Amino acid sequence: MARTLGPVCKRCRREGAKLFLKGTRCDSQSCPFEKVGSNKKPLPPGMHGFKRGKMTEYGEQLREKQKVKTYYGVLEAQFRRYYEAAERAKGNTGQVLMSYLERRLDNVVYRLGFAVSRAQARQLIAHGHICVNGRRLDVASYQTRPGDTISVKVYKREGAKTKRPGSRAIVDFALENLGARKVPDFLVRNEGDVPSGTVLRTPLFDDVSLPVNPQLIVELCSK
Repeated sequence: MARTLGPVCKRCRREGAKLFLKGTRCDSQSCPFEKVGSNKKPLPPGMHGFKRGKMTEYGEQLREKQKVKTYYGVLEAQFRRYYEAAERAKGNTGQVLMSYLERRLDNVVYRLGFAVSRAQARQLIAHGHICVNGRRLDVASYQTRPGDTISVKVYKREGAKTKRPGSRAIVDFALENLGARKVPDFLVRNEGDVPSGTVLRTPLFDDVSLPVNPQLIVELCSK
């Protein structure tokens, strides 16, 4: 599977926004955005001090698309498929696109608080730590639906007594380090011995936690 390698914080500085790619580091003073204060943004990567001219319309559209791709951890081909599906669907294309991205299983696992970042959520899913409706699922891009129950696989098999302590330890650490992050309205985290959550409804544009203008993305992708 293709991966985007390189410094993670550099990508946040490039987009001028906290994308929460480093888990607990993003809530600490080690984050570049915390060091400069709430009213300032850290310098973008590259030749610091070089004053760029006014960004073009195409540049603004491209940066908005790149920000969303980086935030959700999708590649160009994946993003294009989401856009084409949103274009065929009823409703506002940009808002439907963001809804598709929010419905991804790795995003749902992260927003339930079972992982400290979306990258860790993808790893949990790929390693078989997550179940959907009681069945193990290792596809991070799975589109969740209302009524789906996402749970942590704490036993090696159904009805077995042998536990998987690694799964529980990772999720417990994430839940203890949620910080100010809250579960969105389209999800609910269930109480019980096994960490789990339920998808209540299809996510709306208001449920997106990233400040984004999807119309700029539509204008770019429709060219």
